[in-house]
Amino acid sequence: MQVWRGLDEVKDVERSLATIGVFDGVHRGHRHVIAGVVRHAGEIGAVSVVVTFDPHPMAVVAPDRRPPALATLDHRLQLLADEHVDAVLVLPFTTTRAQQSAEDFVREVLVDTLHAKAVHVGENFRFGHRAAGDVALLRELGTSYGFEVVPVPLAGGETTWSSTYVRDRLAEGDVVAAQKALGRPHRVEGIVVHGDHRGRELGYPTANLGPDDLSAVPADGVYAGWLTRASGDRLPAAISIGTNPTFGGLVRRVEAYVLDRDDLELYGEHVALDFTARLRETVKFDGVESLMVQMADDCRRAREILT
Repeated sequence: MQVWRGLDEVKDVERSLATIGVFDGVHRGHRHVIAGVVRHAGEIGAVSVVVTFDPHPMAVVAPDRRPPALATLDHRLQLLADEHVDAVLVLPFTTTRAQQSAEDFVREVLVDTLHAKAVHVGENFRFGHRAAGDVALLRELGTSYGFEVVPVPLAGGETTWSSTYVRDRLAEGDVVAAQKALGRPHRVEGIVVHGDHRGRELGYPTANLGPDDLSAVPADGVYAGWLTRASGDRLPAAISIGTNPTFGGLVRRVEAYVLDRDDLELYGEHVALDFTARLRETVKFDGVESLMVQMADDCRRAREILT
C-alpha cells in the first residue's frame, strides 16, 4: 500500500476510486465502505484510494471538543493496509484546509490530483468549510466534474457502527461492545515509563504507559488483555486503569502486568495494549493484604480468559 502524506506526493494516478473520512479506529462501518471501494476499483481498473486527515479536524476547528483517538495514525494506516487498498492519502488538516470550500476541496483533491472516476462515502458524509457540503452537493459536483458518487448506508443494524458509539462504550468500560463494533480489540499505545515501582514490590511488576490525553482510554477498572512489544511479541496481561486509590494516588494511570512474568525490562519501549474483557471496577481496599488477594484473583480470571 502506498502512503502519500500530502498532495504533492501523489504521482502518476490516471484514474482512481476514492473514499474520504477521518476513519478513526477503522471500525466495521468504515471497512464496509472501504470494501466497496476496493471491489469497485477492481471492476473499473482504477486505483483504490482512502483520503484521510491528520490531525483530527476537530483538533483544528474546535480543540476543546476534539474527540479522543481510537487509533494512532500509524495504527490507522496498518488497519487500512489490512483492507487491501492501493493507497492512502493523508492530508494535513490545517486552518487553511478547514476554511476551504467544498467545491475547492473536490476540485483540488478528487479532480486535479486523484482523477477520481467514482467516490464512495457514508450517507451522512459532510465536507468543506463549516461542513457545508453533503452527499447531495457532492453528487452535483460529480456531475460537473465527471465522477460518480456512491452513498453507502450506515452499517451495524440496530446499533450503528460509528466512532462516537465506540468512544461511548469505552467510556463505560464496555470493551466487549467496543470490540464488536471495531472488529478487533481496542488498542491503547504508549512508551513505558517509571512509576512508583509498587507493583514490583508486591510481586506484580507493571508496565506504566506514559500520559497521553489524545487516546480513548477505557473507564477506570481492571481488564484482561494483551501487551504487544515493539518486537511483535504478544503477551497476556492484566491491565489496570485508575489512580490507585488504595495508596491515595491522584494521577490516572494505565499499567499492565504481563501474567506470570517478572523478568521483562520494558522501560522506554513502545508497547500496545489490546483490551479483551473488563474484570471489575476500581476499588479502594482496606490494606495491602486484601489488595493482594484481589490481584491474585484478577490474574486468575485474566488467565482463564486469555489462555
